[in-house]
Amino acid sequence: MRFLEVLPMVFVMIAGPQILSAIFLATSDRWRQNSAAFVGGAAISISLVVTIAYALSAGVTEQGQSNTTLSAIVLVALVLAMVHTYRTRETSEPPRWMGKLETATPRFSFRLGFLLMGFFPTDILTSVAVGSYLAARGASLLDAIPFILCTLLVLALPSLTLVVFSERAETFLPKARNWMDANSWIVNELVILLFIAMTLNNLLG
Repeated sequence: MRFLEVLPMVFVMIAGPQILSAIFLATSDRWRQNSAAFVGGAAISISLVVTIAYALSAGVTEQGQSNTTLSAIVLVALVLAMVHTYRTRETSEPPRWMGKLETATPRFSFRLGFLLMGFFPTDILTSVAVGSYLAARGASLLDAIPFILCTLLVLALPSLTLVVFSERAETFLPKARNWMDANSWIVNELVILLFIAMTLNNLLG
């Protein structure tokens, strides 16, 4: 999978409570430990879901199913992600666990990263889509590494920004959090549409 094919899915993975959680943790009392634990948990769960999806899709391919069938599965997963994003667009109240982030512990942050990035509806659908897409193209599982690393890098950006810019970042991060909270569903829909177009091109081509 080429990098440009992976990049849109990274934004789908982090737009919403995912990047908001990373920003909250970057401004928590133990932000260094919490941010590292959050990214560590995310790394394990994303890798796990992508690997399972790849293995299952590769098994289907070995049994004689066509790439068209697998591409159709990817398309269905993306459509479901798009529908979920649209249906939850007007949810104004943040999840209850988000109120715990400012006083979070590294253990809580690790568990949050694992569960949120691995099993949140849009994230699990996105990871399944990436793993299935790789199998459908006959690519190596190693080609998922750019997707995983880019997702983790974006999740780490709030804490990295704090390291580099210090006080200025403390002012900027809350503004970024508010903007993402208000516009994340639009970002999600646009990026999912882009990947749907790429998948349709693979089906029709």
